[in-house]
Amino acid sequence: MPAQKARGRVGVHLTALTLSHLRSHKSARIAVDERPVAIVGPNGAGKTNILEAISILSPGRGFRRASAEDMTRRPEALGWKLTGLVQSFGRIHEIETWSEAGAARQVRIDEKMASQVALGSVARILWLIPAMDRLWIEGADGRRRFLDRLTLSFEPAHADAALDYEKAMRERNRLLKDQVRDMAWYGALEARMAKAGHMIHRNRVAALDLLRQAQDQAETSFPVAELELVQTEGSMPETEGDLRDAFAESRFRDLAAGRTLVGPHRADLYGVYAAKGVPARDCSTGEQKALLVSLILANARALAARIGEPPILLLDEVAAHLDVNRRAALYDEICALGAQAWMTGTEADLFADLGTRAQFLRVTDQAGESTVAPF
Repeated sequence: MPAQKARGRVGVHLTALTLSHLRSHKSARIAVDERPVAIVGPNGAGKTNILEAISILSPGRGFRRASAEDMTRRPEALGWKLTGLVQSFGRIHEIETWSEAGAARQVRIDEKMASQVALGSVARILWLIPAMDRLWIEGADGRRRFLDRLTLSFEPAHADAALDYEKAMRERNRLLKDQVRDMAWYGALEARMAKAGHMIHRNRVAALDLLRQAQDQAETSFPVAELELVQTEGSMPETEGDLRDAFAESRFRDLAAGRTLVGPHRADLYGVYAAKGVPARDCSTGEQKALLVSLILANARALAARIGEPPILLLDEVAAHLDVNRRAALYDEICALGAQAWMTGTEADLFADLGTRAQFLRVTDQAGESTVAPF
């Protein structure tokens, strides 16, 4: 269905979602409006699978980082298909994405084949899932992924830079592992890495600046996190030329290690609970969760200010980890922002404070097949 003019000026949101043979959903059709969506059902019924499906309407592999093959419904393993109608920037777009029996995932936007990166120009989607609760205490890899998803929300082209950098670095690391000492092999790869790496660093710094502004300018019931981009070793060269020189200077050290030891892939995100001056990694579990909620809301506010519309939010089991007052505050902030937030929970009472400001779906499991219905 080609893009159409949409009525009025509202936030980015889904109006329809169809799942076919995706995870536990053999067939599901969901129709919604721009309000928040509360999805209720027992554990294992398939609530999170709906949110995961929505997450792959944005660039990347979704919040579970699953392969296309892993997402197909078992035992049939026929492949899967997802279709969404997205109202974005005053237009309605049809997004289709699918995988046929283990084949690579395909994307079509408004009846035209497209890349996964192109999804970022249609749907801006942010998420907070239980697996992210360990963000501050896990390794730097997880925090880099978090930072890059945040950055990607502001700058869809960030995905291209990250892919270019990773591809060139894999080739350089292969040379290092094979102990190739002919320096002529390294120059072209390092030039590619420097160009993409400088863009990655610049995009990350800009995204953190936008996030700081959004936190400073907002009144919120959630704690503010002070964020800093740091390197696990040394400092990040500021220019493309400096980064290219750093790669060249590090060749012999990298040969000894068998991998590249300088660059944006060595970055880390350091967070502090601002009001207490306590590193996020040392905060209580509840405080760490509140900081995460605060960052997702700040990201959404910054996006709304930058592009004129709030993004879609995916909040898996978020209500269960907040007390009554924080839950009410979260719902008020979501509604004030005008975001379509998709939230999951085991009991409808968790969303009582939303009242008619939200729409409700119930997910049940019948003989291993999820069913979805409004209530």
